[in-house]
Amino acid sequence: MNELNPVVWKLKPPSPSASQLAHEAGLSTLQAQLLINRGISTPTQAMSFLNPRLNNMADPMLMTGMSDALAIILKAIENRKKITIYGDYDADGLTATALLLNFFSSLGIQVSSYIPDRLREGYSLNSKAISEIAEKRTGLIITVDCGTTNAREIALAKTLGVNVVVTDHHQVPEDFQPQCPVVNPHQPGCPFPFKDLAGVGLAFFLTVAVRTALRETGWFRTRPEPDLKEYLDLVALGTVADRVPLLDQNRILVHYGIGVMAKSRWPGISAMKEVAGIANTEITADDLAFRLGPRLNAPGRMGDSRIGIRALTVHEPTLARDLALRINAANNQRQGVEQNILNQIEGVIESDEGIRDSRTIVMAGENWHKGVLGIVASRLVDKYHRPSLVLNIQDDLASGSGRSIDGFNLYQALTKLGPLFEKFGGHAHAAGFTLKAANLHTLKKELESLARKTLKDSDLVPAIEIDAEIPLDNISTEMIHKIRALSPFGEGNPEPIFFAGLLEVLESRVVGERHLKLRVRQGKSSYEAIGFGMADKHPLEGKTVNMVFTPEIDRWQGYEKIQLRIADMREPGSLKG
Repeated sequence: MNELNPVVWKLKPPSPSASQLAHEAGLSTLQAQLLINRGISTPTQAMSFLNPRLNNMADPMLMTGMSDALAIILKAIENRKKITIYGDYDADGLTATALLLNFFSSLGIQVSSYIPDRLREGYSLNSKAISEIAEKRTGLIITVDCGTTNAREIALAKTLGVNVVVTDHHQVPEDFQPQCPVVNPHQPGCPFPFKDLAGVGLAFFLTVAVRTALRETGWFRTRPEPDLKEYLDLVALGTVADRVPLLDQNRILVHYGIGVMAKSRWPGISAMKEVAGIANTEITADDLAFRLGPRLNAPGRMGDSRIGIRALTVHEPTLARDLALRINAANNQRQGVEQNILNQIEGVIESDEGIRDSRTIVMAGENWHKGVLGIVASRLVDKYHRPSLVLNIQDDLASGSGRSIDGFNLYQALTKLGPLFEKFGGHAHAAGFTLKAANLHTLKKELESLARKTLKDSDLVPAIEIDAEIPLDNISTEMIHKIRALSPFGEGNPEPIFFAGLLEVLESRVVGERHLKLRVRQGKSSYEAIGFGMADKHPLEGKTVNMVFTPEIDRWQGYEKIQLRIADMREPGSLKG
């Protein structure tokens, strides 16, 4: 196992139908090729993709359980019952909770929230929390991003006189029997046409349904009607942070949400943008994924998710600024704790030949902070390209998180090993679990056995999918704008990457200690290129390289210029795939 194994470059062949699609849809040939690479092959599909429209959103009432959920919610509103939003401590759960809190508050309805403590309570509903909520005279609990598998806790709520509505986007167990209205598109037979909404996306569809129903009853004849477009920045943040595919309904939500975020009505969003250094820049999906999302997640990981929910619901700018600074501090703390655990694990991996030759990584330690185990697992997958599980051992129990690669469905694997666990849950690429520490050895052995039956050697080598070969002479500002028309980029719609060969390196220098700055020339054109984290490749001046990259507009102090953001580089003749 070696993170220095060369990444495979896979150059997609030009599609013979690109010219026809370009002609029929009024696109450039490059745009047509990029769309075909993403499974979009007809003019109708292309226009729908390139022009997301809110009026193309699906009908919320198509979701199984929505009618029953709506009836209970409307009855609670009519009877002035207190509503509690029960969320999750990650960015998806926090934005979904904040969305419903802000929405119901705007209607003048008494509403509160409950976010479980990640370290003490863990994920989803628990009996102690249900009892506490019932004692505060709540009449209705609405879950977001959780609740599908909580039949026992829902039954307890009912015995305590509290109705429950579940909204959740996680997988439904095979023996699923709903104990209350459940809004989850993964339910068998659900006719809703898109299954990959984040929890906050489901919460948004719920607000659309509630607002429509209230409008039909005449509720807004004497009250202001909330503009749900103003909530789309929350939806975009949670959707991108949860890494669901940015396609179809999600693409529409994120496209409009990013626009709303530029002038967000929520002081906490504005303050978080400021501390993240993106207050005065054009917001992208990458900013949500790598700047705002991790910050919003950090307090919950470190043990206090209340900071995050307060930041998203506060109305006073000074307090919002204070909360944003506390969120930033928690993120800095999280990074330090995460790096410490990662260093320990990498030391073991590099010194143990048996681990280096395995197809999976399962690592456990005592006193490892449970809040960062998922991120550490992600870092291991990024570096070693193996399914990775990281666990904390406390007393006789081990609990942790896992992340996986394409070709190895982690949730299915854990299901096959179900008897080993006290509890587990998740999906193909991520999971959480608890088991007796005595079962750890068996888990390592059986997971490795499953991986050896499932994964080929080629699955363990990371690959860069290259959209097209482009000579530097063909790059222009206009071309870059045509590429950006495919944004927002993210899961399911990766940012386009291109190949150019035999580039002469005119200049090479290190910037910011870890980054490589080049000037490269091919033909009549030369451009600056930036390689983040590639300082170890310096010096390259005078050499010739093949490069895969994304062209972008670099803006600095009012000036704009074309820059190549390097994905990978190697000597000529080494394009693989």
